[in-house]
Amino acid sequence: MRQIKLIWLLVFFVSTIYGSEDFQKHTIKCNMIHLYDELPEEVENIGDMFSEGIFYGRLRFNSFAFKWDNEVEIDDVKLRSDHVVAAIGGSLIYKSATFKGFSAGAGLYVSQSFGNLDFQDAYLYKAGKGTFSRYDALTNGSRGIATLAEGYLEYTYEDTYAVLGRQIVESFLTKSNDTKMIPNTFEGVTLRSREVPSTSLLLAYLTRQKLRDHIDFHHLLAVGDDPDDPYSIFTENDDSAMHFGLKLSELQARGIDDRLIIAEAKSESIDNVVFMMNYTAVPELVSSAMIQADYMFDLGDMYIIPGFRYMKQFDNGAGEIGGANLQTLTAGYTDPESLDSELFGARVAFVQDAFKLRFGYTKVADKGDIIAPWRGFPTEGFTRSIGQYNWNANTESFMIQVDYEFESFEEFKIISRFAVQNFDDSKVGVQADSNVFEINFFKGLGESPVYLKTRFAHVAGDDNTVVNNITKPDPSYNELRIELNYLF
Repeated sequence: MRQIKLIWLLVFFVSTIYGSEDFQKHTIKCNMIHLYDELPEEVENIGDMFSEGIFYGRLRFNSFAFKWDNEVEIDDVKLRSDHVVAAIGGSLIYKSATFKGFSAGAGLYVSQSFGNLDFQDAYLYKAGKGTFSRYDALTNGSRGIATLAEGYLEYTYEDTYAVLGRQIVESFLTKSNDTKMIPNTFEGVTLRSREVPSTSLLLAYLTRQKLRDHIDFHHLLAVGDDPDDPYSIFTENDDSAMHFGLKLSELQARGIDDRLIIAEAKSESIDNVVFMMNYTAVPELVSSAMIQADYMFDLGDMYIIPGFRYMKQFDNGAGEIGGANLQTLTAGYTDPESLDSELFGARVAFVQDAFKLRFGYTKVADKGDIIAPWRGFPTEGFTRSIGQYNWNANTESFMIQVDYEFESFEEFKIISRFAVQNFDDSKVGVQADSNVFEINFFKGLGESPVYLKTRFAHVAGDDNTVVNNITKPDPSYNELRIELNYLF
């Protein structure tokens, strides 16, 4: 409790000094969530509150092609398979007008997926698995999703607003991550305030989560392990970055409710400084504190922006239950029952007109793995590349990123990344080293509501990493994604 009180006091203190109003808008734009260019007006009665609301539509097409360098099969059971998957769907979002500070909203999302693998092999999808429910595919052959991912009541008073219900929560470790068909959303209550000039404060208490490939809301930090259901692992939090040792039955036996508490402050109040502080906790399991700062040097025709991030993870009981490794394979860990850990990141960006060059570095302490299964990535913005999870214990990563926006070719932007990921070869539950090349193309069509995005990734990994007389699987693969959006 002393740790929680200290962090909350620090966040409150920082929030009264620092702030930023642009972080939320930037994140939403990058994730392609619907941009509300037009918002409903304030009205004088409850009837008009709903009749004067606005509907926002989106049609979406996504396709994914994924090819491993080496497929893996053990005892006639496939662990890897090349695959192609496509999906079509979209969303219909409603926002009511505001009456005496109150408003409401809802978001219905649908996706129909088509893939080359048989239903019984649905667990083998890697790219594109967010376009359908693996549990439904394995149990009844369904490849469709229809879900009310958002449904909330909102109250606004001046520059403070509270939201209760199903909602998108953008913070350091929680994101919509809307790169597939359906965003990652949460149930709970959030409070945001910009009462202090140039200051943004977020407080949240979340009770449930709905990952992108789920229809129903589920536990935040528990893995399904119903002995009567062979596919129950896909019913709770089965995110790729989940700690699979934190089984639901183990938590229930201990009387632990996996609720998520968030306190975050962001700032741009000091000239040329961007400051951020975050505290995220699942009481009785794990918590973390993060501080980040970026400074901008204005050289006239160029900006140089160095920054750093420090994250400290506290084990509040999760390590004893699940162990230090996310896959529960703790060989090679200094303390196999501790999830105490740290992460340090540094970066520097050079920005000149439409050109941006960034160098990034992250290092995770040789302790426990970082827990982050809520689609916010601890190394994002520093060394994380497409589809990569480089926050295992004793992992060192380097990345170079180049962005360019073509002025002569309207709304056309390229983002390319090259990352070197040095994992700990002595740890059985950690992947082999890899180098990642990624290139992204973004194209809007002028005044048209159409948006095109293409991504390609090539991963070249080690195929001869041996630990305890076992060769780690080669992580090499190629991936292609093509996405088309129509907003209306």
